[in-house]
Amino acid sequence: MMALCLKQVFNKDKTFRPRKKFEPGTQRFELYKKAQASLKSGLDLRAVVQLPPGESINDWIAVHVVDFFNRINLIYGTMSEYCTEKSCPIMSGGLKYEYRWQDDNKYKKPTKLSAPQYMCMLMDWIEMLINNEDIFPTRIGVPFPKQFQQVCTKILTRLFRVFVHVYIHHFDSIINMGAEAHVNTCYKHFYYFIREFSLVDHRELEPLKEMTERICH
Repeated sequence: MMALCLKQVFNKDKTFRPRKKFEPGTQRFELYKKAQASLKSGLDLRAVVQLPPGESINDWIAVHVVDFFNRINLIYGTMSEYCTEKSCPIMSGGLKYEYRWQDDNKYKKPTKLSAPQYMCMLMDWIEMLINNEDIFPTRIGVPFPKQFQQVCTKILTRLFRVFVHVYIHHFDSIINMGAEAHVNTCYKHFYYFIREFSLVDHRELEPLKEMTERICH
């Protein structure tokens, strides 16, 4: 069922295709393969996210940020037809949490957007960052910038908001598509990773606190 959903997304809208791939033969590609192999082996997700001995923490974080971006982008894509200007005029997580968009370009002040607009701006903004060689260098010997983990924190914080919106406003759609187990696994992997490296402020995690305690015990 999930494969069918993803196929429909690929055919429907290029917005939700995986947007970044690792080049074969590079160290980042090898790390990505190692992370994927661990994930598929059925290991405890808490163990899967731990930094392998001898590996660079920034490389490990970079690989996961790109992978989570691709996967969360696809998850949102599977139910984007249910997330419309009409159904979701505000990017929110229930009545208590509202997320406003700000960037250094068009939106210099926090701005109210509908959920679909917010998601579109978010995915474009992340794609721009992960394809920027000054922030996510891919050439051997080129160091990561000093603010690299700070940038990743911002990316991951905003990606967490996608989970908040999807779980609170569109979980019925996910269940109807038979994608609940897939989304839960992706969420748990993401949650264990950000907690392992303290990449997202605990206050940002509040909207899904009860659910997290239930599925990430």
